Amino acid sequence: MTMDSSGSSWFQEDPAPSRQEQVVQRICARVAGSGVHVASLPLGGVQVWLDSPRHRWRFYHRMARELRLAGWHTETGPDRLLLLGWSAVCLSHRARMLRAALTGRLADFDRTAFTAVMIATRLRHEGFPAGDLPGEVEARCGDALRWPARLADLDGLERGSSLEPLRLRLAQVAGLEAKVARRCGEHLALASKVARTVAGGAAPARSHAGDPGDSGSSTAGLTERMVGVSVPNVALSAGTAR
Repeated sequence: MTMDSSGSSWFQEDPAPSRQEQVVQRICARVAGSGVHVASLPLGGVQVWLDSPRHRWRFYHRMARELRLAGWHTETGPDRLLLLGWSAVCLSHRARMLRAALTGRLADFDRTAFTAVMIATRLRHEGFPAGDLPGEVEARCGDALRWPARLADLDGLERGSSLEPLRLRLAQVAGLEAKVARRCGEHLALASKVARTVAGGAAPARSHAGDPGDSGSSTAGLTERMVGVSVPNVALSAGTAR
């Protein structure tokens, strides 16, 4: 046990990281980049520390914010971050944020369509390969939505608790996450469709019932107008027609 060391685990590390350690590592690496170390604590929980002392305090607080948003209680020390289990307060906050996303940014398909058109048009003018355009636009729109990455961070983690109130909150969060995941999928499908339109140079057909944005937003009509002013009016060859 090495309590005075700021560059290693306080306890002997297990040879194989647990699923929780892997998830925490993924979240913290997304925030702080490389040089993130994670190890379990003997009575449960996880410790996190960084290789470099540069901006360490700022990164610890950013990592703690993302971990709290996932539902964990955290404590920030001078040389490392401690994750100490599920928190009813943090899980309630995650539920609020998920509901806010569903009624806020994820309800705005027009914004996603506009963002996709702008990104696709800029990349096309820069000579980005047309075949790779939909995937790149979808990835960048996913980054802008933020929730696809946050949900992916928790992939494979079995979340449970011996306490009934925490189990109920975890179940509530899981239900909201499923709704957010479906809505994100609709946004990314729209972004990919817009990118294919820009790559091909033709205006998209109006969406059918059940497509993203049908519920009163007239997304397809807006997308047609944006593509119409963004995409050069050129004849398509047989090889690029959609």
